[in-house]
Amino acid sequence: MIYNYLRHKSHFEATCHQNLAPIVAAARCLVSEMGWQRLQRIAGLARIRELHIGFKKKTTFASLMKKKVTYIISNIHKALAFEWIAQELDKNRFELSFILMNEGPSTLETELEKLGVRVHRIKYAGSRDMPLAFMKLLGALLKNRPDMVHVHLFDAGLLGLTAAYALRIKKRIYTRHNAIYHIDDYPHMVKYDRYINAISTHIVAISDSVKKVMVDMEGANPDKITSIPHGFKLEAFEQPDKHRVEAMKMTYQTVGKHPVIGVVSRYTRWKGVHFIIEAFQELLKTHPNAYLVLANANGDYRQPIQQLLKRLPPDSFVEIPFEEDLYSLYQLFDIYVHVPIKPQAEAFGQTYVEALAAGIPSVVTLSGIACEFIKDQENAVVVNYEETVAIHKGILSLLDDKKLRDSIIKNGHEDVKKYFGLNKMITSLENLYEC
Repeated sequence: MIYNYLRHKSHFEATCHQNLAPIVAAARCLVSEMGWQRLQRIAGLARIRELHIGFKKKTTFASLMKKKVTYIISNIHKALAFEWIAQELDKNRFELSFILMNEGPSTLETELEKLGVRVHRIKYAGSRDMPLAFMKLLGALLKNRPDMVHVHLFDAGLLGLTAAYALRIKKRIYTRHNAIYHIDDYPHMVKYDRYINAISTHIVAISDSVKKVMVDMEGANPDKITSIPHGFKLEAFEQPDKHRVEAMKMTYQTVGKHPVIGVVSRYTRWKGVHFIIEAFQELLKTHPNAYLVLANANGDYRQPIQQLLKRLPPDSFVEIPFEEDLYSLYQLFDIYVHVPIKPQAEAFGQTYVEALAAGIPSVVTLSGIACEFIKDQENAVVVNYEETVAIHKGILSLLDDKKLRDSIIKNGHEDVKKYFGLNKMITSLENLYEC
């Protein structure tokens, strides 16, 4: 029961670190009348029941005022999409606020505050922080009294949706940002994905791959699912600041290098970065002035990748742990490569769209959203999964065939404008919030 966990916080934290089940049990406790009485006594929130009743009354008249939408997001330092949503969502119809579950201040928090958006940060560094973070989420939601929550990423999904469910918030939206990550690597976590699917009233699938995983592998109710692909401020990728681009070329030492092969992918096995490095090693044999840029160069597969990089000349590559200015970064590349190792490895794969929007011809495998719009020899060069030789040949084909390269750049621009404009995503979100 939740009151026992709250009285023995150290035991609760230790248990949470090994197993997330106590949070699920807490929700079931909280939704009962007895649960609220216990929460009052243990947490000392004497007015929590009064606030809860007021919360229910307020939501009764939600249709007479701007709808209050609270985003709950976990472990995100920088995300352009949320900044764009904060800028573009209709302020006459929606009042937007954010709860950020982060270890400390973030660029996202700073940018949202600059936009005049109300932001509440809850300290959260991992599962040991779950008990206190859960209580703070309850308090923040009681204070905000939103008509709906829109939750992103797993930790926020588990805690945020549970808190919203406990508070009887009628509309609980969850955007799923992973496909088969748990199924492949952490199968014991799939039960929590199913739990999140169950307590969500609406689920946003960012690609057909995600929807298929949820319905076919996790038994999610397809009637709950709305497909809304990510949208982008495409013009920002098309026309970055030239001075910033030139400064970045100097910073990352790409001046005088050709071809510059770009990768924006964290170091994890299923991203396939190790195959790109092996292909680049082959490329150096015919193009000794080639240069490899590895951005987002952090992750759980770092050690094997470091061993591969030792085979390369030290002046033939650069690792960039984090770069906020993606608009300028893509302009450093002559060719972009992204090769996840299976179709459902990526839930979406924003980098596919970003590279094409930036006008960078790409060599790719089909994963996530790429399965829905990338066509070989039309808007990218498509290669087989986990094939170093194919990646190498794909790069050479773009270097050697200007007509193919120019055609891919043109078609890529047109296709991302057709499918991934920001207005299209904003309209879909507004329709979801209104329904």
